[in-house]
Amino acid sequence: MSACKRLLCLVKPRGGWTLARRKVTTWSPVGAAFNTKPYRRLDQLDNNVGLFGVPELSCPAGFEVATQRALKDTRRLVDQTCSSPPGAATVEYFDQLSDGLCKVADLADFVKVAHPDPAFREAAEKTCMEIGTVVEKLNTNVELSSSLKNLLNNPEILTQLDHDTRRVAELFMFDFEISGIHLEEKLRKEAVALHVKLLDLNHEFLMGSHIPNRIAKSAIPEHLHLHFAKEGSFIQIGGLHADSPDDLLREIAYRIYLYPNSQLLECLEELLKCRNKLAKLVGYESYAHRALKGTMAKSPKTVMDFLQLLTDKLSDRTAKDFAMMTDMKKKLNPRHSELMPWDHPYFSGVLRAERFNIEPSLYSPYFSLGACMEGLNNLFSQLFGVSLMSEHPSAGEVWSDDVRKLAVVHETEGLLGYIYCDFFHRTDKPHQDCHFTIRGGRRCQATGEYQLPVVVLMLSLPHPTQSAPTLLTPGMMENLFHEMGHAMHSMLGRTRYQHVTGTRCATDFAEVPSILMEYFANDYRVVSQFARHYQTGQSLPQSMVARLCESKKVCGAADTQLQVFYAALDQVYHGKPQNRSTTELLKDMQHQFYGLPYTPSTAWQLRFSHLIGYGAKYYSYLMSRAVASMVWKQCFLQDPLNRDMGERYRREMLAHGGAKEPMLMVEGMLQRRPTMEDFVDALVSDLNPNFETFLMDSES
Repeated sequence: MSACKRLLCLVKPRGGWTLARRKVTTWSPVGAAFNTKPYRRLDQLDNNVGLFGVPELSCPAGFEVATQRALKDTRRLVDQTCSSPPGAATVEYFDQLSDGLCKVADLADFVKVAHPDPAFREAAEKTCMEIGTVVEKLNTNVELSSSLKNLLNNPEILTQLDHDTRRVAELFMFDFEISGIHLEEKLRKEAVALHVKLLDLNHEFLMGSHIPNRIAKSAIPEHLHLHFAKEGSFIQIGGLHADSPDDLLREIAYRIYLYPNSQLLECLEELLKCRNKLAKLVGYESYAHRALKGTMAKSPKTVMDFLQLLTDKLSDRTAKDFAMMTDMKKKLNPRHSELMPWDHPYFSGVLRAERFNIEPSLYSPYFSLGACMEGLNNLFSQLFGVSLMSEHPSAGEVWSDDVRKLAVVHETEGLLGYIYCDFFHRTDKPHQDCHFTIRGGRRCQATGEYQLPVVVLMLSLPHPTQSAPTLLTPGMMENLFHEMGHAMHSMLGRTRYQHVTGTRCATDFAEVPSILMEYFANDYRVVSQFARHYQTGQSLPQSMVARLCESKKVCGAADTQLQVFYAALDQVYHGKPQNRSTTELLKDMQHQFYGLPYTPSTAWQLRFSHLIGYGAKYYSYLMSRAVASMVWKQCFLQDPLNRDMGERYRREMLAHGGAKEPMLMVEGMLQRRPTMEDFVDALVSDLNPNFETFLMDSES
């Protein structure tokens, strides 16, 4: 029986809510699978197939076996590549090299943060280090790079290559160049040493950015102690407490959590110096110039022009937002009425609640996890002809009993890939929503078959109870749609090469499919198909969806401006060195791009963990949102369930992964080439109020 037909979604119902629900409504198989508690199968006698069906990974020691096998294949492929004449086969060998290493490294990257067993995490961490070391050596292997250079420098052979093969060859060459392969041996060794040093600095900064600060209990009022963790005579402050209604609590948390750590400041300064030195060494003006090659923006100047233009067009609205927050603070706290950075999240929330009465608990009964998954299934079916089918994983295939496995099946193409849904809170599991590629899709030349992509979606949702299934807040529902956008990007791409599969594309394009899904999640025509009360079966009223959407626009300019500030700071840190401290640069950027005053003796940049994974690319969130907004308004606003438009979206934007220039994909979808001003106008127009909402409220 084919994998796509093994619909093993027969899970044993538990709890009284299941029976009550079935009196009023019926879920599809995928909805039922996520709205029913899983039960432990007595499968101890079944063969352990290993994590993700990789036989070696039935135990932690299997990581070493898988690693050594991958390294053996790597040596064979390197020899084969270097001894073969230049041609299309050269690129195929490189992709096989990349695929063999990524299949082990990507899986280990996930396991080291998500597996509940420390032995598995440690084994995965060791594998990541081993594979990482080999990749660094490959990126500085002169003979290997020469085989690719011989291909790219031969015009006669180049003309015989198709577009995708040539682009992938150029991307592999770019990886060599940023490692300094073109440098003389002494400088090449210096580049390798900088790479190694940066790995350590990145790790040190990332770990340090999450460590709480502590202060003596006697330094803060006793009535606030209960809000913080205690450590002997000290209190630990591990966050900003931005949503607290207590002004003093927010201020204390802000000042102490952001108090500068001299060691971490030195780490950040050294990290930025090393990034700049490496970029200059391999031929770029700055680290930002190197990071932005191949993106939609292409250059730091374009990014800064985009951010400045957005700031200019938002300035009046931003000023009004801050004025509204200031007035609210005066109303609630007349003695301390100056608006400060620790006030922004809280008072913007107060204004939203006052104006639209958005209480998450009123929405959650309509957003059971099963209902949301059913909504996603319906949406994908109507747009792409794709269904999500629940399968029961084999023994040893998943790392926790509550992980669900979905087969993604197209109505004519068949099985497209697998999504493992690790949705529930678990001790030692990262509290962040994210998408992991476990295996990329690629066309296997030897067999002619397609290697199916495998991904994990990781959320941190509450577990179902005896009386209710897992109920999502509107924010959780939107995050689920966002992450599923990444997953479908991975599933619907059918790239020939693994190196450019799915989300392996320019960073400022990679967020477009996920952010576009947020627009679907906020459209009543989509929401009405699945948002039903888990007990009564009643549909979520349209007026509640409209109010929710409009509430997000309250103080939207100020919220966007805060993101602009972060993006501008990121660019300045990675631009040409200015011989000024990171704190001095932060003060300037905060004054120029935000508006609320800098607080002395704070160093917000030390909590800016995105500097590691998104160095010089934090603007990507804003630019991707601009593209998603344009695609939504031009292509889906009139009819969000239009199959022809869904097929066009897949054909023009999702199918290519990173095998096509990102701006060309956007141009193909919009059927015109947008400008930076178009992007800015799209973001600004998203903040315009919808007056139909106010009419709906007045009528109700």
